[in-house]
Amino acid sequence: MLFYIPAGMLFLVFTVSFIYDRRQLRNGVYLFFALVFLVGGLLTTLASVSEWAAAVVLVGLVLLIPLFVLVLAGFLIANGVTMLRREGRRPANLLSLAAGIGIIGYLVLSAVANFTKWPPLKVAMATVGSLLAYVSFLFVCFLLYSFVYGKIRPRRAVDFIVVLGSGLIGSRVPPLLASRLDRGRAVYDAERAKGRHPVLITSGGQGPGEDLPEARAMADYLVSGGVPESEILVEDESRTTEQNLRFSKAIMQAIKPKYRCLVVTNNFHVMRAARIARKEKVRAQVIGSPTARYFVPSATIREFVAVFLTHRIINGCICLFLIAGQVVPAIT
Repeated sequence: MLFYIPAGMLFLVFTVSFIYDRRQLRNGVYLFFALVFLVGGLLTTLASVSEWAAAVVLVGLVLLIPLFVLVLAGFLIANGVTMLRREGRRPANLLSLAAGIGIIGYLVLSAVANFTKWPPLKVAMATVGSLLAYVSFLFVCFLLYSFVYGKIRPRRAVDFIVVLGSGLIGSRVPPLLASRLDRGRAVYDAERAKGRHPVLITSGGQGPGEDLPEARAMADYLVSGGVPESEILVEDESRTTEQNLRFSKAIMQAIKPKYRCLVVTNNFHVMRAARIARKEKVRAQVIGSPTARYFVPSATIREFVAVFLTHRIINGCICLFLIAGQVVPAIT
């Protein structure tokens, strides 16, 4: 009961917070700790039956951590090479490669620090280790809740389906954007099959290298797929996700002040888009469309970094506290 009670309380807090607003990222923290206490409770129960079996499971879990880290580093490096080959050498495409190399570099330098016992290097690696532990904790919570949020399908009727733009190649809709439009079209068809009459909104302005606003090309794509042009509204001024949602909100409010909508983006972008929708006070839930597997790791890291920097004050303060916790004792 020592672990089950806090696990139950945390699951209750998660449930209440989720019902209140499922777009809050702190739901992932509640769920993470609830699962940790649940695992602790299950191990305690197993130990009451067989201490040997519980010890084996616990040791196995501990040993899996370094193995997982090594496998993860290798996977990220391989994925980074694939990204460079398929997507080019833009900074955003280097994230998974940089993360994999960074993990290997940290492990090597930590081993050197433990071997040489050089105080400055030991303090530096202990500090980096503290920061990595904190960032890794947040990243796991982000991944966990992104997965849970992405699996929940809104069941209420919606008045609008907003498809967010992601860039054109000249005037052509690339596969990444096509997946969003196809998912939006599928939701539109499903709603129509239930006797509902939602309106599609394509959202995206004209960016560098684009021959026309994204929203116009997106609307043409939907029309070519059989959606009546009269069922599509075009928002063609936005340049960011914030503007996508803000400007689409203005269109929806002008038509129906008490609207409800679904926002469609790619699966890796769902959690950040949901957070932005909450910030912009858009009455929406967000659903994701499939993305090429090789693209997901770098894109997910990019989304996490964006969310992390959104809360830069609190995260910065915690990072400074962790740094001080390692450096101050070493110099006093």
